[in-house]
Amino acid sequence: MNPTVRFAPSPTGTLHIGNIRTAVLNALLARKDGGTFMLRLDDTDRERSTEEFAEAIRTDLRWLGLDWEREERQSDRLGRYAEVAETLKASGHLYACYETEAELDLKRKRLRARGLPPIYDRTGLRLSDEDRAKLEAEGRRPHWRFRLPNSGPESGLSPLPTVVSWNDMIRGDQTVDLGSLSDPVLIREDGSPLYTFTSVVDDIDFSVTHIVRGEDHVTNSGVQIAIFEALGAEPPAFGHHGLLISADGTALSKRTGSLSIGSFRDAGLEPMAVLSYAALIGTSDAIEPHGAIEDLAALFDLGKVSTTPARFDAAELRNLNAKLLHKTTFDAVADRLAAFGVGGSAEFWEAVRGNVAVLEDARDWWQVATSDIDPVIENKDLTDTAATLLPSEPWDGDTWKTLTAAVSSATGLKGRALFHPLRLALTGRDAGPELKALLPFIGRTRAEARLKGLIG
Repeated sequence: MNPTVRFAPSPTGTLHIGNIRTAVLNALLARKDGGTFMLRLDDTDRERSTEEFAEAIRTDLRWLGLDWEREERQSDRLGRYAEVAETLKASGHLYACYETEAELDLKRKRLRARGLPPIYDRTGLRLSDEDRAKLEAEGRRPHWRFRLPNSGPESGLSPLPTVVSWNDMIRGDQTVDLGSLSDPVLIREDGSPLYTFTSVVDDIDFSVTHIVRGEDHVTNSGVQIAIFEALGAEPPAFGHHGLLISADGTALSKRTGSLSIGSFRDAGLEPMAVLSYAALIGTSDAIEPHGAIEDLAALFDLGKVSTTPARFDAAELRNLNAKLLHKTTFDAVADRLAAFGVGGSAEFWEAVRGNVAVLEDARDWWQVATSDIDPVIENKDLTDTAATLLPSEPWDGDTWKTLTAAVSSATGLKGRALFHPLRLALTGRDAGPELKALLPFIGRTRAEARLKGLIG
């Protein structure tokens, strides 16, 4: 089967690494098996959903290379949800309730005080037509609950233990006891539908075959399976991955701006580093950089995904980004280096790429090599001697070896005592690219000035 999957963010905030992990798992499932990856914007929250957030979601997905074959917006489908709601009302699966939130909260408190689970008592099902007319005459408007299939003739309206089970693609055999749950509200007082309902209607209408999402939706899946069946539809296959948590062990949030995809982009991280991290964290595969999404798709297997929370580590992501750049070819970054004002062609990139954490670091090394710097003089006698022993140009990859051999012979210094003062004078840095590769870009004039302690 060619899978049809969906990533269904709510445009009420920006995407963070936890959201993107779910998107990546779905996209890889589709890509590996020649399926369809759909972007579905769950934008029925009229107060908080904005087009600005919707466009930010699209921007983040495109930046990561997560192209989608189809886009849908729930706000365009309100008529369809109303139509399906009427079907459920007619079949007795959806019933009207009139309690206010304060009244429902009081009921829950009373049940807890008696040591009972705070399950809705189905008062709405006990109302007569006359009762409903009276309540609406008072100005009340109903919200609509889905009657879970958890009771029988012997129990009346009282729920009985009713197990819904499925074989989860990640967690294996899963069960949810519908007898321990309240009938979920599917339609609010103002007529707007809730996620539990709209998601099922969409999945049916768009022929979604696989749903991959976080473990916080396991109970939702039990309820939604009941809704699928009430609508005469076959539920998709479900897979619930462990959540991604922050360094302090808390759940990620749209308010965690430092973990947003936009912040990663602004920090100069590579899309494939972020993509590799999101695809591999919390799996049995090693977290290594991959240069193309096809490589990740070839590795993809939901059986490798852990059911336990995975801890996001910003340092690990940054190190992964550096590893990716260290093996990136010049051709892959040539245009971007040029935009940063970095010259030197492939030879310069190969000289410095092992010392960049983000691509923009190459600009810093280009400035070190070709612009004026303040040299650091640690051993003046050594650097003065070196200035007098500089070979004539042109310089190449052997110039550094020639220079250091001459300076060592003249001073008797070796190892760190020889190399560290020369590096400090020539670059102003304690560490960096191999000087045999960098020295030709510095050139004799600058090198001589720097070894003498002059700006150059």
